[in-house]
Amino acid sequence: MPDKSVPAHEIIADCVSRGYLAKQFYMVSTRPTNGIGPVMENLAIHLQFQETLERDGIMFAAGPNWTDDEQEWEGDGTVVIRASSLAEAKEIAGRDPMHVNGARSFTVRPWFINEGGMTVHLGFATGKFKIT
Repeated sequence: MPDKSVPAHEIIADCVSRGYLAKQFYMVSTRPTNGIGPVMENLAIHLQFQETLERDGIMFAAGPNWTDDEQEWEGDGTVVIRASSLAEAKEIAGRDPMHVNGARSFTVRPWFINEGGMTVHLGFATGKFKIT
């Protein structure tokens, strides 16, 4: 076995054989380029873009990253998207108005999801749901 890495195809094959989710996503890390001001100026159009990605089934999850003390937001965030390749994921991230307008820069990393879960509770009487 190599000292520094394992080929992705080996990890994928092992996860599939175990019956894990084995689903490829892409994690976009986005950070301000010139402070919080430009981020706030672009927030409304950024959120519209995010809502479109959600409606189109591209976005898995997104949100701000708090400071380490969980008390403030300095403008950075994470977006997890569905795409057919790293190149497509970068193209999608590049269309975000935050990035188009230079308020933020971004990096994209492949993220292979195997374990975890979520629960959705739907109240029949209220028609409301809760995700835990």
